[in-house]
Amino acid sequence: MPNELRKGAVTICVVNYKTEELTRLCLRSIRKRTKVPYEVVVVDNDSGDGSLDYLRSLDWINLVERPGEVERGGSWAHGTALDIGLDNCETEFFLALHSDTFVRKSGWLEELVSMAGDDAACVGGGKLDLRHPVLDFLKRATDYRMFIKRKIKKDEKTRFYARTICSLYRTEVLRKENLRFAMGVEDGFTCGKKLYYEIVDRGYPVVTVPERTMAGLVYHLAHATMVLNPEFTVRTRTEKKFQKKIKKILASPEVREVAEDGSLDK
Repeated sequence: MPNELRKGAVTICVVNYKTEELTRLCLRSIRKRTKVPYEVVVVDNDSGDGSLDYLRSLDWINLVERPGEVERGGSWAHGTALDIGLDNCETEFFLALHSDTFVRKSGWLEELVSMAGDDAACVGGGKLDLRHPVLDFLKRATDYRMFIKRKIKKDEKTRFYARTICSLYRTEVLRKENLRFAMGVEDGFTCGKKLYYEIVDRGYPVVTVPERTMAGLVYHLAHATMVLNPEFTVRTRTEKKFQKKIKKILASPEVREVAEDGSLDK
């Protein structure tokens, strides 16, 4: 492990699994709209398809391949992949970014680093599933199952946590406290959830980014990896909904401008 972390720089870690089109879009959007000193680590979870060929063609990323090493999928595969990225990090900050995430705003990473200030151990937000404010209020107000879990059962897993969709961490804190993204997955925690709880419970300051603020920086095509890969079981209604959503987003001028710019691969 490095003794000195590069001050002000960020290692962006993207985990890939058979999502060539989305991973390419994610990486090109990073390339186009990021100015702060950064490097990209892509960890491939044994894709064995065209997405891996594409990643091998890029000389500006640090590609880590895991052929035959991914024992199971889900949070375990994603969490252990992020941990590999963290082990390869030589910068002050480490940013977890989903492969189905598209950077929308130039200067996005500068904004997140600025929010971290001098001491925040994590800067991140919750789900990026934006609804109309009225619909969002109604859903929260009528979600009796979540109410029971939070108020009656006092289930720890329902606490807020910064999602690995797009969250910035202070590398020194994670290493000092021996915190890992795969912590708790054996007990049913989502990747990164137990890590975030430990950061908070050990007294480190965090910055919560409002959902709409984060949505102005990045766009998240939720569930895209599961929808695009038939090996995952997804409800028919969910699949149709997100297939339609994915097609709409990919056809938008904002996305096409980046998707069609092959010069961003160089």
